[in-house]
Amino acid sequence: MNYPRMYKIRQMIDAPRIDFIEEKMAAELDALNLKDRIKKGSRIAITAGSRGIANIDLIYKQIILRLKQLQADPFIIPAMGSHGGGTAEGQLDVLKSLNITEKSMGAPIVSSMEVVEIGTSSHGFPVLVDKTAASADGIVVVNRIKPHTEFEGPVESGLMKMMAIGLGKHKGCFQVHRQTVNFGYRNIIPEIGEIILKTLPILFGVGIVENIYDETAIIKAILPDRFFESEKKLLIKAKTYMARLPFDKIDILILDEIGKNISGTGMDTNVIGRIMFVGEKEPESPKITRIVVLGLTKQAHGNAVGIGLADFTTQNVINNIDTFAMATNAITAMTPEKARLPISFPTDEAAINAAFQTIGAVDPENARVVHIKNTLEMGEITISHALKKEMMNRPTLKIVQDLGPLAFTDKGRLLPV
Repeated sequence: MNYPRMYKIRQMIDAPRIDFIEEKMAAELDALNLKDRIKKGSRIAITAGSRGIANIDLIYKQIILRLKQLQADPFIIPAMGSHGGGTAEGQLDVLKSLNITEKSMGAPIVSSMEVVEIGTSSHGFPVLVDKTAASADGIVVVNRIKPHTEFEGPVESGLMKMMAIGLGKHKGCFQVHRQTVNFGYRNIIPEIGEIILKTLPILFGVGIVENIYDETAIIKAILPDRFFESEKKLLIKAKTYMARLPFDKIDILILDEIGKNISGTGMDTNVIGRIMFVGEKEPESPKITRIVVLGLTKQAHGNAVGIGLADFTTQNVINNIDTFAMATNAITAMTPEKARLPISFPTDEAAINAAFQTIGAVDPENARVVHIKNTLEMGEITISHALKKEMMNRPTLKIVQDLGPLAFTDKGRLLPV
C-alpha cells in the first residue's frame, strides 16, 4: 500500500496558563472568607471525579490545607457515578491512578456506594446522593468545566453535573440518566443540581478550565448561590480554549488511546463529531469517515466505553477491556451504543489498512489522515500530505517535522504521537 507522507505539526493557539497553581488556589480561597463559614471541627467532604485534570492534586492539597487551617476535618469522597465498575474499591483505584490517595492528599478518602434520598425531581424520580456526603457538615464541589460529550446547554460538564451525577454514585447516576433520555440533559442536570444545592450543605465549588495543551487556564472558587451563573460563563471560556481538530473533513482519524480519564466517552465527541445518544443531533463537523483506536489508557481500568464510536481497533485493545466495568457504565449512562465493539485486528497496521480500504474513491497516498495522542492532548498532531497543502496559509499551524511516509515497526506497531 502506498501510504501518505506524514508531518508533525503544532497548533499555535492563544493558551492562557496559570503557572503558580498553589498561589492562585490560595488567593481564590481567600476571596471566599471561609473563616466566617466554617465552624471548628466541621467534617467537610471534597468531591473527587474520575477525569485526568491537570494539577488536580495540587488543587486538592490547597483546599485541604486551608480547611485544616480553619480547624475543620476535611476528607475526600469519590464522586464519579458508576465509574470504577460501580464499586467502592474500584473508585478508590481510579483515584489512586490520578495520584489521589490518603498519603498524597494528607486526608482520609471515604469510598462507599451507599446513597440516601434527599428529594424528588419534577418528573417523579428520586434524587439520590452519597450517604457520607449527605451527613457531612459541608461539601466542596470540585470539577473541570468543559463541553459535555452528549449535549449542548447553558451548563454542561462541571459543578452542576458533579452534583447531579457524580455525587449520585451508581444508583443516583442511573436515576438521572433515565430522565435524560426523555427530558434531555440540558433540563435534568440543572434541576437535580438545584435540588442538591437547596438540600445539602454545599460550602463552595472550584471550577477548573484547561487550555488546548491540557494545562490549567482558569481556577475559580465559587459560592453555591453563584454556581449556575459562574459555570455558565466559565463554559463559554472553556469552549474557546478547548482542543479541536484543525480540519473539518478527515478521511481517517487515528487515536493512540482513549480512556475515561480523558473523556466520559473515552474520546471527546466534540472533537470527533460523533455523539450517538438518543434524542441528540449529531454534530455537523468535523466529518470523519473512519476512526481507528489503538490503545486504552491504564487509568481507564479496562472501561473502554466510547469504543463504539470507533470503526476499527486492535485485538490488544479488546483484550484489555473489562467488559463488566464497561457494561456497568454504558447501561447506567443509557448509552449501550458506546460499548459496541468495532472490528478488531491483530496489529495497528492491519487496523489502519482496513480504514484505508473503506474510505471510498480515495487513494491511500492522497488520503486526509490525522494522527493524535488522544482527544485531550492535541497541541501537537500528525497529518498527511493532503492536509499539509490546506494548512500552508494558516498561521495557527506550524510544521515541526517531516516524518516521511506513514510507517510501522516490524511488529506492525504505529509509533505514538
